[in-house]
Amino acid sequence: MTFDRKNLTNNQLLDLYKRILKPRLIEEKMLILIRQGKVSKWFSGIGQEAISVGVTAVLDSDEYILPMHRNLGVFTGRNIPLYRLFSQWQGKANGFTKGRDRSFHFGTQQYKIIGMISHLGPQLGVADGIALANKLKKNGKITAVFTGEGATSEGDFHEALNIASVWELPVMFIIENNGYGLSTPTNEQYRCENLADKGIGYGIESHIIDGNNILEVFNLLSELKASMIEKPRPVLLEFKTFRMRGHEEASGTKYVPQELMDMWAIKDPVDNYRKFLSENGILSEEFNAALRSEIKMEIDESLALANAEPEIEASYSEELNDVYKPFQFELVNPSEEKENIRFIDAISNSLRESMERHPNSVIMGQDIAEYGGAFKITDGFVAQFGKERVINTPICESAVVSAGMGLSINGYKAIVEMQFADFVSTGFNPIVNLLAKSHYRWLENADVVVRMPCGGGTQAGPFHSQTNEAWFTKTPGLKVVYPAFPFDAKGLLNASINDPNPVMFFEHKQLYRSIYQDVPKDYYTIPLGKAALLKEGTDITIISFGAAVHWALDTLAKNPEISADLLDLRTLQPLDTEAIFASVKKTGRVIIYQEDSMFGGIASDISAMIMENCFKYLDAPVKRVASLDSPIPFTKALEDQYLPKGRFEIALQELLEY
Repeated sequence: MTFDRKNLTNNQLLDLYKRILKPRLIEEKMLILIRQGKVSKWFSGIGQEAISVGVTAVLDSDEYILPMHRNLGVFTGRNIPLYRLFSQWQGKANGFTKGRDRSFHFGTQQYKIIGMISHLGPQLGVADGIALANKLKKNGKITAVFTGEGATSEGDFHEALNIASVWELPVMFIIENNGYGLSTPTNEQYRCENLADKGIGYGIESHIIDGNNILEVFNLLSELKASMIEKPRPVLLEFKTFRMRGHEEASGTKYVPQELMDMWAIKDPVDNYRKFLSENGILSEEFNAALRSEIKMEIDESLALANAEPEIEASYSEELNDVYKPFQFELVNPSEEKENIRFIDAISNSLRESMERHPNSVIMGQDIAEYGGAFKITDGFVAQFGKERVINTPICESAVVSAGMGLSINGYKAIVEMQFADFVSTGFNPIVNLLAKSHYRWLENADVVVRMPCGGGTQAGPFHSQTNEAWFTKTPGLKVVYPAFPFDAKGLLNASINDPNPVMFFEHKQLYRSIYQDVPKDYYTIPLGKAALLKEGTDITIISFGAAVHWALDTLAKNPEISADLLDLRTLQPLDTEAIFASVKKTGRVIIYQEDSMFGGIASDISAMIMENCFKYLDAPVKRVASLDSPIPFTKALEDQYLPKGRFEIALQELLEY
């Protein structure tokens, strides 16, 4: 191995040695603790230290790094106190996740490190969002994100590279090509000669680097960083290295040919660099021995602190209170001046007024810029706010949602438009595993609103007509809003954008241009989690939301003799159980009316809640009315049969007569 010091001073060379030695000595200690049963799991980075150490040494302390579980050198390079790392690995309170997640599955704003989730790919999109925020701030900062050769097969990898290229984002995409994805060798993972070649298709500059040579890593990245500041752009870096331990310690390395292990053992990044420094008179035996002793002492003292720390005691309130970031809702009352507008106008007005109110807000989505979006909701926004804040996206929902998370991490509010709610399925993973869980895992909120044009009645077929709110009401950490009227749509969307937690905001397409209402011209808010009692009666309670509210109103207009409470939920998570229970206790009969198919819909949960909390007040079974348990069809006759409008009145009469 050839080391080129270029213009580095002796002190700089020794600093890099300290940086690369520390994670190696910690790793050696962790292997002992694993054998002693004092740590449950460990993902070793032995043999790969030069990459994480070199990257971290090049970046400033206020530049974000997104590492993976073999990048201990990132965490030690940012000088995180070792006792906190040991506490994290033991699931103690002084760690970063309160025992809720293990190993390196955490982030910390204090040290500008954003940890991975087990799905790997989404963090690449998060890096895009962080870099986009840096670009908007014009602060000249670089973002570095790690991935392995195995994860380059994930769609998120390709989406994130494409977005970074199109948007010219200053991101270092770092591939640690260590030979194996768990036990699968590279020749069973991809066919291109080098992973760096994948950058060509995205118009991205790429480099192949000896990942075991700390000076090659440090020098090339130093040059690249200076160049990226001068000319912001993404760079793809393939680091050739090898994993000398198992995927995790329990898996071992029996699947690796011994001659391969022997070949890479000779290329050990720590030993070779130490030899280079010694042979050139830069590192003395005395200094090396003293340094090793100092680091080992720090490890032992930090481990003793973590061991002395008590085990975490489970607390219902603490667990539930951390699902969402605490948020003090600000009520802004509506003005007296109103205008009669459509549902779609109310959404557009809310977005416009919220962007004026929050200069740190960004809207992203397909065709939303000059074209104004599929439904023309953002028409004219580019002229007012500019293309920096109203951003057309490639067709890659997963990376766009992840980028929204990155924007939030770096101080922005992200509003993501799904062209149709159906398309959210390709962005499902980062919504339910990243946005929803981040605050619970490491107290990092996701200030992201995902707008969801949804619903049937327009003969748009199985891929443009779903009302898929139940996919998300099941997921702790998400808020789900589903208004039925223009007044509510504007006030609730304003409140959703204010809320620092992730919100899925459903907008029924059939209501866009068919429902008018007098709506205040100025900005106002409506609190999430509060239902609206549209009609009051004594015979029965009707619970609904979205377009089904209007269908229920039509039915009641045809049957004026029915005295009903009609409750428009407006928000599905959090759910206004107080309003639901109060109405049911008053009327004794309840029917839940939803557009979604029956099985697994939110009506089922509401029915169960009522049975558990209001059973003694009921005079009849709880009734649910919903669409058929089939995909939504295209032809009008089939769609009319699928939707519950034709069945609701009969079910309502039957329940009243029970």
